[in-house]
Amino acid sequence: MEVDSAIGDSFQDDQLSSTFMAEEADSLRATYIRRLSAVLIQHVPAFWRLALSVFSGKFAKAAAGNALADSEMNAKSGANKTDDKGAEAKYTNHSLDEVASMVCATVSVFDTKVQNTFRDFEECNILRPFMGDTIKEIAKACQTLEGKDSSPTAVKMLHALHSEMTKLYILRLCSWMRVTTKEVSKHETWVTLSTLERNKSPYAISCLPLEFREITISAMDRIELMIFNLRNETAKSYDITRQLQEIHESVRLAFLNSFRDFAGYLGTFGAELAQSRSNKENNHVQNGYMNGTDRESSASMDGDLHKKLLVVLSNIGYCKAELSDQLYNKYRHIWSPIRDNDERSADMRDLVTSFSGLEDKVLDQYTFAKSNVIRNAAHNYLLDSGIHWGAAPVVKGIRDATLDLLHILVAVHAEVYSGARPLLEKTMKILVEGLVDIFLSLFYENKAKDLRTLDANGFCQLMLELEYFETVLNTYFSTEAQQALKSLQESLLEKACESGSEDAASDDKQVPSVSPDDLLALAQQHGSDLLQGELERTRLNIACFMEPTLQSGSKTSAYSSYQAPAPHHPQAQVSSPSFRRQQASSNSPIVSRRRR
Repeated sequence: MEVDSAIGDSFQDDQLSSTFMAEEADSLRATYIRRLSAVLIQHVPAFWRLALSVFSGKFAKAAAGNALADSEMNAKSGANKTDDKGAEAKYTNHSLDEVASMVCATVSVFDTKVQNTFRDFEECNILRPFMGDTIKEIAKACQTLEGKDSSPTAVKMLHALHSEMTKLYILRLCSWMRVTTKEVSKHETWVTLSTLERNKSPYAISCLPLEFREITISAMDRIELMIFNLRNETAKSYDITRQLQEIHESVRLAFLNSFRDFAGYLGTFGAELAQSRSNKENNHVQNGYMNGTDRESSASMDGDLHKKLLVVLSNIGYCKAELSDQLYNKYRHIWSPIRDNDERSADMRDLVTSFSGLEDKVLDQYTFAKSNVIRNAAHNYLLDSGIHWGAAPVVKGIRDATLDLLHILVAVHAEVYSGARPLLEKTMKILVEGLVDIFLSLFYENKAKDLRTLDANGFCQLMLELEYFETVLNTYFSTEAQQALKSLQESLLEKACESGSEDAASDDKQVPSVSPDDLLALAQQHGSDLLQGELERTRLNIACFMEPTLQSGSKTSAYSSYQAPAPHHPQAQVSSPSFRRQQASSNSPIVSRRRR
């Protein structure tokens, strides 16, 4: 243990030492460039002014005057004039271009040394002032030489160096933004932030999106300042339109790609969680459960998995609905000085599409994981609740198994409401549709076994509970769910009619079988007598679903797809058994629609 601790301490010490050495090295590099700039600023303008004096004759005349004073009148006047003419001739026989080339050579050496040193700055210190201060020193040199009427070519070279270093720094900031996003995305804590920490966002995000936000802001603020300075300090005397266009496009692409990268990392979390669930399920299939503790452990693992998937969903939704729009509007002026709504629309559409596709994929993973839990509860509700559907007791209300199944959806409602509220309706609609599909699936799988017979009481019990489900979950019943429910009702009616016919055929007294009209009328009567009381009795269990429904007074009856048989009409207006069999085999939602 002491050895491990010593190794850990040594590793941390090495990291600290490496960071300190990198910062010291960059500090020395910045000092070196600052001194090079100071030499350039101090000596080149003075040398250029001296050259101008020499080649204009002012320096020769001044030198001749000083020589005349020093001779104290002892030298002859003729000899002095001769020396004056010789000196003037000597200085004016050379071209100013030679001096200009010397200045340009000096600036070229300065350029090379600065570029080499600048490229050696460490990536870990990119947010430190070293590189920014270096660019300020180059800008200062540009202004000084320009103001002292230095060689125009040399000034142009310095402006080009300033532009090049600014561009390089901006590109390194763009690279740092994407690389750092990748690094922080490797470490998800799965701990959701408080409402205050996430600024009252309805998405219960983890700290990961806010870390990404801080990285983006840190890079983009510096980029914004660099571009602003480049425009103000250079554009007055040096055309940098082409360079600015290149920088603008590079920054825009880096910004958008950073968001796409982050979306990809979030998607990776979702894929890893889905793979983990799949591996766990395969292990359970191969090895089975040894005891109850294994089942409890599995349930705990499932709950943890579902919560993590919800965190991923919340992070995706936050980036799509809030963060991308917020940061794009904050920085779009960097690459779009003239506001282009078409470009903005295209960029935002691209970002939203990336996150929407990812959101749908992770939501499918979440709802699929929840549907497995719902399927187990639905199996217990329909087949393992201790009731024999061929000899069911008299209907007295909904069974406890109905509430047990509904509580699964109540728990999901609470989980999504607190974790990713904007996705609540979409999630619940998927799961409610899936619930009816599961009922259909279980019915077809067991119609020849556990559900081979269904008496009138069993039929009325199931129809009452289906009406209860539909009333409670009315807000989330999609058109597809309604169609699936109708198919299930028709299948139950057909099974009840078949069971009644078989009982009548086997009875010596030849008791007439129960007609579809009578079965539907009986089921409707139970619904009228019992449903409202059951809704009141279980109102605390279903409050999250029923409150808006009760306030609006809306209610969709489970019998909305049927018409009650009128006294003068001899037959119920339902489809014939042959038509229902055709529906069940070809048009049933369990067959014709994509199963979630």
